[in-house]
Amino acid sequence: MAPLVDPFGRAITYLRISVTDRCDLRCVYCMAEDMTFLPKRDLLTLEELDRLAGAFVRAGTRKLRITGGEPLVRREVMSLFERLGTRLGHGLDELTLTTNGTQLARHAAALRAAGVRRVNVSLDTLDRDRFAAITRWGRIEQVLDGIAAAKAAGLAIKINAVALKGVNEDEFDRMLEWCGEEGLDLCLIETMPMGEVADRSDQYLPLSLVRSRLRRRWTLAETDYRTGGPARYYTVAETGRRIGFITPMTHNFCESCNRVRLTCTGTLYMCLGQDDQADLRAVLRSGVDDAGLDAALRAAIARKPKGHDFIIDRTNRPAVGRHMSVTGG
Repeated sequence: MAPLVDPFGRAITYLRISVTDRCDLRCVYCMAEDMTFLPKRDLLTLEELDRLAGAFVRAGTRKLRITGGEPLVRREVMSLFERLGTRLGHGLDELTLTTNGTQLARHAAALRAAGVRRVNVSLDTLDRDRFAAITRWGRIEQVLDGIAAAKAAGLAIKINAVALKGVNEDEFDRMLEWCGEEGLDLCLIETMPMGEVADRSDQYLPLSLVRSRLRRRWTLAETDYRTGGPARYYTVAETGRRIGFITPMTHNFCESCNRVRLTCTGTLYMCLGQDDQADLRAVLRSGVDDAGLDAALRAAIARKPKGHDFIIDRTNRPAVGRHMSVTGG
């Protein structure tokens, strides 16, 4: 099958699949405090998610990342990992996970057995009280236990931290040091104007500034290391680990975008920062065969835009209205 190529010549080799919009935390930059979640009938079944993933793999997708909400709170989600894992070495190169870490202690060994080798853990602070404030009710000990279990299972771990001005900007030296001690990579992410949550203009912290501050203490050497996503990595000479920067605001990564995002309802977003979408649930449930499903994927990718329109301003309006948890990051 010919690969999926968008109108700008970019091959789609990376699919992020949100398996649920639910989460056991309420991070302030991701969700409203009083979220209304989707009724279960609106979600794709695990079998439907597996079928869509298979169609993408047939069309040249080499990497699948499972996201949420918090993916590990979905019932029977490990059966999906097991199904997807059978495609490794048969068109699929990598199966990965982004998680808040709260359920990792329960599932780390099974994830490794299913073929997962790397996980991203979202952790914005190492301070117990600050963690509770950012997540609204989370316990950092639960996440740290999950990270320990993932390490014991042999999973490589990257810590994802959203850089928030006036919230955690005094912690990045400590986090980089801690990641070095624990043998973890760190990735910092600029906050993005998504979802009907508080105005983000006062939280926005450009990572160009963070990087210059870090260089006062750390030696950051450019590297060509890539994981298939948008992060640009540096090796930290003092620890031997890596730090990545995801900069949708100060330096967007649209020119090399190789990914699309599938929500738990079967909506395909061709761009994180645009509202154009394709309803693949309707296609699936129409009884279409594999050829028809493949055609629907091609029609969607043919509408992939050149880039997003993220702008942080003081109008208190998000660039897109959906919460990050709906799209899956």
